[in-house]
Amino acid sequence: MEKSALLTETVVAAGAVGDSLTMGAASAHAHMHPQPANDVRDFLIHKDGQTYAGAHMLVDFWGGSRLNDAALMADALREAAEASDATVLHVHVHEFGGGGGVSGVAVLAESHISVHTWPELDYAAFDVFMCGNCLPQKAVAVLERYFAPTRADISEQKRGIVE
Repeated sequence: MEKSALLTETVVAAGAVGDSLTMGAASAHAHMHPQPANDVRDFLIHKDGQTYAGAHMLVDFWGGSRLNDAALMADALREAAEASDATVLHVHVHEFGGGGGVSGVAVLAESHISVHTWPELDYAAFDVFMCGNCLPQKAVAVLERYFAPTRADISEQKRGIVE
């Protein structure tokens, strides 16, 4: 049997009366940016003398636990985003029945965190992509705490380098 964990709450977007968006949790209200929707802000990353669109971390967990628990995964994605100072817009996790894994995404104002798991291999592939002042490394630390992998292979790419 397949089931999905869809965690939604309709809210009014700051500065855009009448527009609604879907958020992962009530606590996401605290992470809404106070600027109006039409406010132009710099979401580029300026670090070590470079300017780029976002930090993209590819995270492979081996030997992790509870990799087929959709509700736990949704909580982990939300907490990872919040720890990174990201704005959670929506969290959706789909559980594949029969011992299959889960696929999920936390859609963020600053991009996303996604996951696909293969419990039969004790393997999870996370994708953490964030722009602006977010700290994707903090998301990885939260995910490690939730799933306790025996091995983690992590790489980081700078996306959209401005020359």
